[in-house]
Amino acid sequence: HDRVQLKNIRDCDYRTEDDYDVRHFDRQILLSDVRTIDFIVVPFTNAPLIAHTMLSFGLANGEQIVFSVEARLETHESYALAASTNNEYELMWVVGTEHDLILLRTEVRKVDVYLYPIRATPEQVQRAFLAAVARVNQIAREPEFYDLVSNNCTTNIVDLLDQIRPGTLLGDIRILLPGKSDRFAYDLGLLAAEGPFEQIKAASKINLAAQLYADDPNFSRAIRRPR
Repeated sequence: HDRVQLKNIRDCDYRTEDDYDVRHFDRQILLSDVRTIDFIVVPFTNAPLIAHTMLSFGLANGEQIVFSVEARLETHESYALAASTNNEYELMWVVGTEHDLILLRTEVRKVDVYLYPIRATPEQVQRAFLAAVARVNQIAREPEFYDLVSNNCTTNIVDLLDQIRPGTLLGDIRILLPGKSDRFAYDLGLLAAEGPFEQIKAASKINLAAQLYADDPNFSRAIRRPR
């Protein structure tokens, strides 16, 4: 397990949600180069108790690889809450760059994005990374349905974060409210930042930085610079 081969990492350039340049690439990653993990929270604009969540793994060279668990919408489908609990969407794992997965949300969908570094040792981060890769391979072998309550972005991420804090996240009712998942992570001591939660949350919103550095070749480093 010292090397991991990731295929079809998504790195699209978006003009609109439906107009974009498709780019994918492969990357061989040395496990010891996986150093950090960040928790990304994207609240739904009209339903802040619901949110999309992602994990971003930082490599020794400054590159970030994001894992995003999503409902796979076919051409004729649009996301609806009722359908999301009725086995109407397949579950998919997107492995991509922050340039793709963050800018799609900040610049195209115009929604708030919060990025929280997680307190974890490199060994814990590497265990979570291997668990994410194993889950991607599992879905490729045996497709599953997305479910807003029981098989969504946050329930899958909780399974990965359990590699860092075994047994403390599973079964907590708050994982059913992904919009509160950052507060949940704070209460458990998972967030690296110190201080009152509201202060940390305000400092963790990256929309302005993402807009400023959208064209920066070192986008991931730029949005993490102290502001």
